[in-house]
Amino acid sequence: MAIWKLHGDGKNIGAREVIAPDERLSWPRTVGIGLQHIVAMFGATFLVPVLTGFPPTTTLFFSAISTMLFLLITRNKVPSYLGSSFAFISPVVAASTGSIGAACFGIACTGVLLAIIGLIVMRAGTVWINKLMPPVVTGVIVALIGFNLAPTAYANFMAQPLLATITFVTIVLVQALSKGLVGRLAILIGVVVGYIAAALMNEISFESVAQADWIGLPTFHLPEVDPGVLLMFLPVVLVLVAENIGHVKSVATMTGKNLDKYMGRALFSDGLGTTLAGLGGGSGTTTYAENIGVMAATRVYSTAAYWVAGAGALVLSLCPKFGAAIFLIPSGVLGGVCILLYGMIGMLGVRIWVENKVDFSNNVNMVTGAVPLVMGIASFTLAVGGASVFNVVAGDYQAQPSEIIIGPIAVASVMALILYHLMIALNKARGIELPKPVNFNKIEAGEDAAAAEDAQDVYIEEVVEVVETDEEP
Repeated sequence: MAIWKLHGDGKNIGAREVIAPDERLSWPRTVGIGLQHIVAMFGATFLVPVLTGFPPTTTLFFSAISTMLFLLITRNKVPSYLGSSFAFISPVVAASTGSIGAACFGIACTGVLLAIIGLIVMRAGTVWINKLMPPVVTGVIVALIGFNLAPTAYANFMAQPLLATITFVTIVLVQALSKGLVGRLAILIGVVVGYIAAALMNEISFESVAQADWIGLPTFHLPEVDPGVLLMFLPVVLVLVAENIGHVKSVATMTGKNLDKYMGRALFSDGLGTTLAGLGGGSGTTTYAENIGVMAATRVYSTAAYWVAGAGALVLSLCPKFGAAIFLIPSGVLGGVCILLYGMIGMLGVRIWVENKVDFSNNVNMVTGAVPLVMGIASFTLAVGGASVFNVVAGDYQAQPSEIIIGPIAVASVMALILYHLMIALNKARGIELPKPVNFNKIEAGEDAAAAEDAQDVYIEEVVEVVETDEEP
């Protein structure tokens, strides 16, 4: 466990100075930074339970617990807040049609699998993950999670078009006209404005808020064993792995410290937090990019601030009145948020392609990216078992008792893996093996930028030669 050292006088930061994870400012300033982290994570963290029907305070409770466990397990070396993962929205919505307990079972099993992967990474490193899920596969999986939710955004938007429009326009204006922390809180501000508009339009009844207690435990739900939901949930692990690795790499770049040795611990602790959330009725967790923005703006990477954020979130989770107020957010407000939010999730997948310079002139990458996206957006669903044994059905298909439903996220994710590795194997069998692309965004600090450019030029020339001659480079 690291001991936080006071940085300088604890009050001032030089123009080029940063506060390292094992340092801190004075406690009043550290508390202030911690409160900023709460605000930054709050908009996304409470949206997931509202969209999926989970109790908001329960999700906030396990978010706080998971964050503090993460800090303990990573030995206070990786500053991070663990909030609700949007990757769980689609499978939770599908599984919750039966009961919330089945969704909790899926979340808990996903967490166990992620924790196991974390233990493996502690021993074997992350090379095998990079080979299994190259950027083209990771990108398409992240993208289809957002785009697959487009019908949900449309349904919420059309439920109350005026409220949805007010919320959506507010978010866009805040993002366009604001900079710094305010711009990063656009979604939260949009929800607040939409909420106030709904109250003024008498679209909200605050009777449940008035009846709720000020202090009390969250509502907990036990998981109900349902193996049929596992095929909808387990592919989410691929996204959680990518998110955690990306987060650790981002923090390492910002702090100038190599944090690779904590990669396995990060995956394990997120898996443990997600498992606990599933066992108690909370949403699955993941490391939050929203809080990276706060660190970039403040240059404070102290894990002490995250302990403050975790403690503050825990206190809020013990206020039922607060949870009741959140649960009253109208469908129209959610629609205004989600039409942007789900699109942004999809574009994060595209961003992975861009940052890793995925070459779509290569047919392997083109097919791997194209087919799963269409399958995910169209909600290709498989019904296994029953009279038909194996059948492609629509996303709203009602399963028979003897059938197991494999949801569109799982179908598309598995298809991405199959297509990529099958086409690579076929190319190798033909004697065609394209040179491995250089990950130009991951050049270690201190390396000559010109060398990276030269490597890129050589790679492009080799690819052209292979395409033109149909021979090995």
